Order: sequence, then C-alpha cells, then structure tokens
Amino acid sequence: MARQSRADLFDQATPVGRLSLVQVAMLAGDTLVTISLAGSLFFSISPTEAKSKVFYYLLFTLAPFAIVSPLLGPLIDRSRGARRAMVIFSATGRAILCPCMALNVHSLLLFPLAFLVLVLSKLYLVTRGALVPEVAAMAGPDQSGEQTQYAALNARLTLLGTVAGFIVAVPGGAIWKLGGSSALLWVTAFVFVGAAVAGFRLPTFTRPRPVVPAAPVDDEPADELAADLARLRPVAHPEVMLGLTAMSIIRGLQGFQIFLLAFGLRRLNVGLYIYGLALSASGAGAIVGLALLGRLRKRMSEQQLLLAALCVIALASGGAAVWGTLVAQVFLAFMIGLAGALAQPSFDAMTQRFIPQAAQGRAFARFATRQQLIWVLGSIIPVVVPFTLPQGDAVMAILAAIGGLTYATGRRALR
Repeated sequence: MARQSRADLFDQATPVGRLSLVQVAMLAGDTLVTISLAGSLFFSISPTEAKSKVFYYLLFTLAPFAIVSPLLGPLIDRSRGARRAMVIFSATGRAILCPCMALNVHSLLLFPLAFLVLVLSKLYLVTRGALVPEVAAMAGPDQSGEQTQYAALNARLTLLGTVAGFIVAVPGGAIWKLGGSSALLWVTAFVFVGAAVAGFRLPTFTRPRPVVPAAPVDDEPADELAADLARLRPVAHPEVMLGLTAMSIIRGLQGFQIFLLAFGLRRLNVGLYIYGLALSASGAGAIVGLALLGRLRKRMSEQQLLLAALCVIALASGGAAVWGTLVAQVFLAFMIGLAGALAQPSFDAMTQRFIPQAAQGRAFARFATRQQLIWVLGSIIPVVVPFTLPQGDAVMAILAAIGGLTYATGRRALR
C-alpha cells in the first residue's frame, strides 16, 4: 500500500497521480492551519471554562456542514467539470484567507475567517470522495476488480494525506515556535497556492447524467410518495444506510475517546505529554490501518471490514477498561486510529459503488454531515459526564459491541 501510494504521487502523468498531489498539498495545508491556531485548550484554563470552550468548539466544527451539505453539495454534481472547479475553489479560497488570518490573529475577525477555512476544507473532502470513482474509471480496472480499486484508492489517498500531515508538522511547529501563528499562516498560504495549481492539472471529468425512467400515469401517487421519501432519505440503498450507521458509531466513539482522555487526564493532573503521546499513537494506528487495508480488502468485503473495525474497538476498549493504566489509554488510541482507518475508506468505497456518480457529491456531503453530528454528540458525553478513564472505556466497549451486533444482524436480515 505504501509503495503504491508513493508510485501514485510521483506518476503525474495519470489522473490518480494528480489527485494524489492535490491530496498531499491540501492535507499538509490543513495540518499547518491547525498548528497555527492550536492553543492549550484543556491544560491552561479552569475545568469549568474548559467545558464551555469545548462546547463552543464542537458546535464550530459542526457548523460548516450546514453550508457544505445543502448549498455546496448540489453544486458538486451540477455540471461537467464542477468537481474540479470545487477543488480549485477550495484551495484558492484558503490561499486568500490564510494571509487575512495572519493579519488578524489577535482580532475577533480571526474566528469568522477560521470558520470559512474550515468550510472550504470540508468542501474539498466531500469533493474528493465524489472524484474517486471518476479517477478510478480513467485509470481503468485493476487485477482485483473495481470494488477493490475504490477501497484501495481511498486508502492510498488517505495514507498520503496522513503522512503529509506528519511530515509538515515538524517544520510547521518550528515556524510557529520561531515566528508565531502569523508567520506560519503566511507559509500555509503558499502551500494552498500549490494545491490550487495542482487542482488545475486535474482532468475535467464528464459527469454521467442520471437516467429518469418515465412513469405510467396510473402510478403517479406512488411516484409522489417515492419522491417524498427520497427527499427525506436521499440514498435508499440498504447496504449504504447500514454502513452509514456503523461508520457513524465509529466516528462517535472516536470523538468520545478524544475528550474522555483530555478531561480524564485533567482530573488526574497528568501532564500534556500523555495526551500528545495518545494523539501520536492514534495517528500511527491510522497509518498502520491504511497500510493493512489493501491486503485485508483482498480477503474481506467492505462490510466485513466495517464490522471488524467495530469489533476491534469493542475488544480494545474492554481491555483498556480492565487494564486501567495510562499505557492502556495510549494503546486504545492506537487501536481506535487503526479501526477508523479500516472503516472510513471501506464505507467511502461502498458509497462510490452503490450510489450513481451523478449524485455522489450530495451523498458525500450528507453522509459527512451525519458522521460529524454523531462525532460531536459522542464528544459532548465525556465533557458533561465525569467518567473515570476505565468507566469511559467500558462505555465505549458496550457501545461498540452493540453497534457491531446491530450491524451484523441488519446485514443478515438484508441477505
């Protein structure tokens, strides 16, 4: 997987290579923005103030989807070349906003500017999901078939973005230490300029038009009812809906674990280094999971990988609850990172396979909104309820086990 990802990146004659370069530049820029705005959210303020700040932060992360899903999602699917244009727009917009943020680091104007940057970041992630089938189609089928190709390509792109974030974190931290947030934001602007240039090199994809069959006159009431249901649940394929439920549970558990650990360490008066170690372990787990995904996908379906991810979280959380040490929390962070890396590309591949390409922009936008909403809800629980670390781990084990059982039962009923 890592070797193929590197080959993709350095082969700029293919659409896959060009999208890989866009992914690297975009995720590197996102990492630098995060570093430039990072503060000691949990360890430099009182616990009461921390809870209120975390609550506003969670709402802040959810708000961009209110724009991306209903407004920008349909634009992604609207016309030939719209998805390429959205990639360029996302990069160019952030290249303009970063210098504005650098000039207003100590002003209230920083917050709306940061919000717009976050909106454009989510817009790119949604657009990338819709681009993968088109890029894969231009690349042609591989020896393992189209289904494996989607999952593998998703994983390779995610792996490149994750590694790019790790690589730029060190120089980004050094620039922040020496010149502050303003200097780092100016550097980040040039990174997004490079992403925009890479976006211009993407091919202009031809979006297939959806075929709408003519309905008999006698079936008009049924068609109206079907249209109403489609508005409420735009993607009716049962495999996708079951997968979305499983993926949302995993996202919620990821948010739960992050804030459980943050506030649990505060109550234990443990230094920031443990939290940083856990975050690093989560990133390392994600890289390992992405590296394993290509091999596992040859033996397991996307649905089986989703179920396996829930089982991994359930077993690791139960073990951490029994173990009850800080080392166990670092191990749990690693396993949750690994499980998430197995699950997200698999669910994306299911969406890309079962949903018509003409509707994938809207589908990815709505799915990302739901996943982020569940992540926020999962994150709020340990902020409001003062769990100890073992108690929180036990809760995670129970929720993951219930989620896995529900998903397995739903798929069995579907079959």
